[in-house]
Amino acid sequence: MPFLLRVELPDVPGSLGRVATAIGEAGGDIDAIEIVEHRDDGYAVDDVLLEMAPGHMPDSIVSACNTLDGVQVIWISRYAAGGNLFLDLEAVEELTADPPAALDRLVDVLPMTFRADWAARIRPDGDTGRARVLHATGAAPDELPWPGLTRAERLEEAEGDVDIRCGAPVDDQQAVLIGRRGGPDFLDSELARLGHLVGLAVTINRG
Repeated sequence: MPFLLRVELPDVPGSLGRVATAIGEAGGDIDAIEIVEHRDDGYAVDDVLLEMAPGHMPDSIVSACNTLDGVQVIWISRYAAGGNLFLDLEAVEELTADPPAALDRLVDVLPMTFRADWAARIRPDGDTGRARVLHATGAAPDELPWPGLTRAERLEEAEGDVDIRCGAPVDDQQAVLIGRRGGPDFLDSELARLGHLVGLAVTINRG
């Protein structure tokens, strides 16, 4: 069973090697690693896609990593079998393959690009405060509020909502939203990437 691990570690040489060794000793087989964020406080955040050896549990990975000095597991979750890490350049390649459909293709690839559960492109539904869904992936909610975004940002959670959401404006009348069920929170670097990708999709679409 594949798992996706998000881990915070010191941004110094050798840190990732220590984490990789700990994962291996705890029964994890690493398939891919992507650096998600370099922070000003001397730490980095990495995403690790791994497979668990038979008879081993993900808790052992968490425990092994957390025993390392300065290392903290932020989140671990099952990851769709056969899923590959989509880098931003791979997402852009998808957009350029069909420029007139770039905005819809962006929505389609965002869940994989950001390790999220769903994405949607929306517009305001009159003056109701609600949104009309223009295009969405299968797990997106049927009803969404209109966020009125002017930049990429995190969205407040509604009472009882299990989704962690962020979004970015396409223009004054459209926005793109991403949702994760139960977390983790979207990082500042992910917001910047989302804004950049939405801007590229708009440019490609108009091109």
